[in-house]
Amino acid sequence: MSTPNPYAPPKADVLDLPQHEAAPPLWNPNAAASWSLLFSPIFGAWLHMKNWQAMGETEKAATSKTWLVTVTVFLILLVLISVALPESKGVDALARFGGFGLLIAWYYQIGKSQNAFVLARYGKDYPRKGWLKPLGLALLAWVAFFLVAVVIGVIAGVASGQG
Repeated sequence: MSTPNPYAPPKADVLDLPQHEAAPPLWNPNAAASWSLLFSPIFGAWLHMKNWQAMGETEKAATSKTWLVTVTVFLILLVLISVALPESKGVDALARFGGFGLLIAWYYQIGKSQNAFVLARYGKDYPRKGWLKPLGLALLAWVAFFLVAVVIGVIAGVASGQG
């Protein structure tokens, strides 16, 4: 019979070590939030919604979808208001600070939580989705939005006799 070594390091039975489940391929939530600085919170909310869906978190995906729709409606209304009130300093301030305010609100309301959720559930080593498709689509959407805004502005200018 062997006696325990009194000089051996202590041993602990640890049962609560996090066991990371198999992760679906995800876009990096922090990178999605960072790209939202350029492409608006619409981009981050869309990618976060897709990530939540891939992880099976339908309620959180629905919250991201609500943010996606809210910011989209805000930007569309902003273009229409800018056409109706082209020289308004209030509209200019709303455009400058409203969009940035929505970005900050989105990030601290739900955007930041996805990174913590992914790290807790899967750790840092999870399969990553590529960025070519979402960044390409975001660039196309941005260009299309800009062109539509210009066309609306030109039509409004011609209709009011300014163009």
